[in-house]
Amino acid sequence: MNLALGKTGEQLAVKFLDIKGFKVIETNYISPLGEIDIIAQDNSTLYFIEVKTRSSSNYGTPFDAVDYKKQQKLSRIAAYYMMLNREYAEYKFGVIGIIYNSDIKQYKVKFIDNAFDWVD
Repeated sequence: MNLALGKTGEQLAVKFLDIKGFKVIETNYISPLGEIDIIAQDNSTLYFIEVKTRSSSNYGTPFDAVDYKKQQKLSRIAAYYMMLNREYAEYKFGVIGIIYNSDIKQYKVKFIDNAFDWVD
């Protein structure tokens, strides 16, 4: 994937969350276990959000990229974050999928709230 497209997608995701009333706490959170694109809060719920940006759906949707293995990794990183930040009680996983249509120079953004549940 084009790194510039991915970075633009993450910036659009932050703006999208802001418009929806989320408070973005961290972007590109790096732990010893890996990275989470966005950590945001909506009311009392903390969200761990993966952002996937594509230039087309020819090889699957952005959401297809968040497979079982990726979900496991995100779950471990979230558990690590929660251990360090005990002020949060409830958390969910979200996925923001963005497709860029170069013909009309337009981005389509879709958010899946509570994208998956995970219990280790």
